[in-house]
Amino acid sequence: MKQIAIGLMLLFGFQGMSFGFQARKPILVITDCYHPYQDPGDNLDLIQGFALRDVELLGIVLDITDAFRKDTADHPTLWKDPRGPREAGIIPVQQLNYIFNRNVPFAVGPMTLMKTEMDEMRDSPGFEQEGIKLLLDVLRKSPEPIEVLSFGSARALAVAFNREPELLKKKIKRIHLSAGTASKNYALGKDEGANMIPGGEWNVALDVYAFTRILKSGLPLALYPCAGKDGGFVKDINTSYYTLYDMSFLSSMHPKLQCYLDYAFDKTLRYDFLRSMDAGAPYTAGKKPQFDTFHVWESAIWLNATDRIIAKSEDGKYRLVKKEQLEDTDRVIENGLRPCRLTEIRDDGRFQFEYTAGDSPIYIYHRSDTEENEKALNAVIPKLFESFEP
Repeated sequence: MKQIAIGLMLLFGFQGMSFGFQARKPILVITDCYHPYQDPGDNLDLIQGFALRDVELLGIVLDITDAFRKDTADHPTLWKDPRGPREAGIIPVQQLNYIFNRNVPFAVGPMTLMKTEMDEMRDSPGFEQEGIKLLLDVLRKSPEPIEVLSFGSARALAVAFNREPELLKKKIKRIHLSAGTASKNYALGKDEGANMIPGGEWNVALDVYAFTRILKSGLPLALYPCAGKDGGFVKDINTSYYTLYDMSFLSSMHPKLQCYLDYAFDKTLRYDFLRSMDAGAPYTAGKKPQFDTFHVWESAIWLNATDRIIAKSEDGKYRLVKKEQLEDTDRVIENGLRPCRLTEIRDDGRFQFEYTAGDSPIYIYHRSDTEENEKALNAVIPKLFESFEP
């Protein structure tokens, strides 16, 4: 038995072990990761799908909006981003496959907006159908319901649901949806740009029909609003936003992951995008991180989807643990989900909710102390990334 236990540790790694064998959790990721990046957080957080030893990453759907592939974006309601052109994040996904010696399947979903909530988008070009096919294929083949992590628009999910609703109801354990505005009574705040766009938030405005379709679908849903009353860059008890204030941890990451992030953060266009992953350890060698601080919305989703808890020890230190690793003297830092029901869903993607007692198909992110939550995340997230080994 001892030899078997050691073999399992070598196969799945110590991050996937907690007082005995723990099966890997099946996850599919939908991400609006581009190269060159639009939001560099997309490139950073995607590492977790490959590196966490208790995760079985089944596939990646690249959620790309055609307007942002152009030199200057022409999305009908969002910022006319002049920093293009950019393309779907095929390069970063292949770099991570190379670094971790994996072959995680990926495909691009529809790049244009849904025409109605019920749109199946069967008239999209064949290349853009592949993301929907991958999502449906992963669900069909999975012997158990899976967690879906959605960063970006909900377009791929909405279209897949319109085509095969019963499959999604049967095979999705929960959708962790990074999108939306948590604002009581639709109050407008300090961010005039957020006040003006559909849903008051970027990911909703990317495709409003997709977002409202998923909210109304009845699928098990965990909502992580990206914006509160005062926009997407202000912490709120129901938003997942926080700031990483020190990026020096990049120099302690594995050399290949340093190369991966340096390639992304520099918006590199080298042809040898795989061989460049073996080019030393740029941040350890003294390269200054491209960002002094970093805007983050994704951490809460990855921690909740993988059942990780932030604990504060008696000595005041924060650490990431699984439930069974909590000690009697630990204090849990709230970073979780509360059951709720949606009391109104507007056509523009804004919604209202109220907490409920007991179980519910819909949960919403909640943290009662936003300042301590941010402080704790600044302590544990860098250490998490420093621990990753290909």
